[in-house]
Amino acid sequence: MFAISLGDDGAELRPLEPWRAEEFLAHMERGREFVGEHIGLADVVHDLDSARAFLQGYADKTANDAGRLCGIWTGGTLVGGVMLRTMDVAAGNAEVGCWLEPAAVGRGLVTRACRILVDWAVEQRGIHRVEWYASTKNTASLAVARRLGMTREGVLRENYAHRGVRTDTEVWAVLAPDWRAAKSA
Repeated sequence: MFAISLGDDGAELRPLEPWRAEEFLAHMERGREFVGEHIGLADVVHDLDSARAFLQGYADKTANDAGRLCGIWTGGTLVGGVMLRTMDVAAGNAEVGCWLEPAAVGRGLVTRACRILVDWAVEQRGIHRVEWYASTKNTASLAVARRLGMTREGVLRENYAHRGVRTDTEVWAVLAPDWRAAKSA
């Protein structure tokens, strides 16, 4: 197993694998309402079997080079995660996503973790375009896309049904040349 430091505060990025299902479920219980405010993850992971199935789905994506899932740990506790929800290496496209429990908000953890994941996708897997989708109401998520140097490309009106309500989604993206230019600046 590996851990990548996210900075001087001791936070780490690690693989989030099926054998961590109990820890993942406990984390989701701590942050269920907060996480579920804008994304469906909290509704998908509701018991040990669903936690294991979710993690196994990403283990399968990893094995097929079609996605990745990493957890964010602080003080030895899982507090959130980042993922490549989709990754099509042949087409050069990927979508990054994230979540965080309330106790870890406001520390830049998601931005730091996403930088590592996006950089890996661009530099190691040859991804040309990394996309970010977020509810127009999820200002924290939109701020991360902005901090990552992504460009807002538009709004998909009422495209996402979440807990019975159709919501608008902003689409952001960064292209590999822009990512590299920002890194060297």
